[in-house]
Amino acid sequence: MAAFLRIAGVLAVSLLLSACLVTPGKFESTADIRADRSFSFTYKGEILASDVGKGLGSMPSGDDPIDGAPPKDQQSSLRTALQSKEQGERFDAKDDKGDEQQMQAIAAALSKEKGFRSARYVGNHRFEIDYAISGRLTHAFLFPFNSDAQIVLPFVAVELRGEDRVRVKAPGYSNGYDKSQNPMGGGSSGEDAAKALDGLFTLTTDAEIVSQNQEDGAQNMPQGKRIVWKVTPLTGEAPAATLRVRP
Repeated sequence: MAAFLRIAGVLAVSLLLSACLVTPGKFESTADIRADRSFSFTYKGEILASDVGKGLGSMPSGDDPIDGAPPKDQQSSLRTALQSKEQGERFDAKDDKGDEQQMQAIAAALSKEKGFRSARYVGNHRFEIDYAISGRLTHAFLFPFNSDAQIVLPFVAVELRGEDRVRVKAPGYSNGYDKSQNPMGGGSSGEDAAKALDGLFTLTTDAEIVSQNQEDGAQNMPQGKRIVWKVTPLTGEAPAATLRVRP
């Protein structure tokens, strides 16, 4: 069992090191869920990307390479550390080029996925996204999620609960997302992502609204009801609603 847990831990870290954390910037997003389970979703605006591996650093060895070394080995350990720093500075340009290639690869992977009408990398880890999809809720829906782009932590999840309920939750459309789920553990990337939140998320439905967390409540409209969440850096609670649909 111990060996299995060690292997699982290594695989989990390897996944995070190669994965990409994406968060919303300026956006407008909509979800329409009918009582008959017909469904549509849109997202138009910015997506910000961060390399999760850069925030995690290297895996600990259990001993400090300098402070934990015997006195006679400290000088050579320090020399090795300084050499590593010089090599890192020397290859900064190569790292920048590789980072650009990674971002372009993410845009290309997203462009191939159904629903992405456009996915354009505009520099500085920002993408311009135009996404729209519709269908029937016969299974859960996540946005965005793409294994080729190695995207983790979706913005929006629509889940089927029991025979007649649908739960919509948007952890990505809140500042609480970065604080509680960011695998990088915060830092400048997480703070920049939180400050960039600026959007509207609108849910429309003709189904019964069992619960929702927008303090102004649902507004009446010709085709049913509408709930609008304004998302800012001060938004701490993820937009959420539970609907009753036909089995």
